[in-house]
Amino acid sequence: MAYLRYKGMINYAKLMTQAAMLRSQLGEDSCSPLDIFALAQAIERLTIVYRPMGNNLSGMCIKGQDGDDVIAINSSMSLGRQRFSMAHEFYHLKYDKNMISICGKQLDTGKEIERSADMFASYFLMPQAALLALADNLSSQYPKQKLELHDVIRIEQFYGMSHQATVYRLLSAGYLGQSEANEMLNIIVGQTAERLGYSSDLYKPSPETKKYVTYGHHIKQIEEVHEQGLISTGKYEELMLQAFRADLVYGLEDEGDVVLD
Repeated sequence: MAYLRYKGMINYAKLMTQAAMLRSQLGEDSCSPLDIFALAQAIERLTIVYRPMGNNLSGMCIKGQDGDDVIAINSSMSLGRQRFSMAHEFYHLKYDKNMISICGKQLDTGKEIERSADMFASYFLMPQAALLALADNLSSQYPKQKLELHDVIRIEQFYGMSHQATVYRLLSAGYLGQSEANEMLNIIVGQTAERLGYSSDLYKPSPETKKYVTYGHHIKQIEEVHEQGLISTGKYEELMLQAFRADLVYGLEDEGDVVLD
């Protein structure tokens, strides 16, 4: 697979700044790994839908006229790709004037706005200064100052970013050569990570019980109008089931193992 080549007049410095600003606005520092799914659920009036979307679509963002926005994520893709897709959709949510955006599977495709969203996602999940400091430290032990596969796995595990996006980022920063990057993009990454002592969860899709689920503003709205008596219990259940929340209708979640601290 060829190296991701961003074409067009993309302002990388601006994207870095926007990523840092949004991190700050969401209460995160400028260098640490983050829980992007928790951040998404904390955004006011945002609904997040996880569901399978086929092989060519990784996510989409729909802006409502009244400020009620929706981000949908393809739960059939790996956790690392879902995290990247969420960050990609954050860019559309905050910095794109279009009301609807669709994120394809391939990173090196689409219009300039899509490539900008990809770079923003990479900077948001893996801040530039922090990455350079870590990569410099790891590469300093090698004569050619190029990273090895186990270093790449370590970095992507630390930041929770997909293997593909991490390889592209390190290649563009000069820490990988073209041939090494191509080899790394063709490994069975989950097995490699396990052999290095890491969990392979980052490279797996959502479990079957979490393939279809909705969180955020839409669920809160349904609860509120039901509590206010504005909809019947039957309508409440219908809306919850449409939002893939049978657990809230039928109490399917087993809370027996939940520990309250």
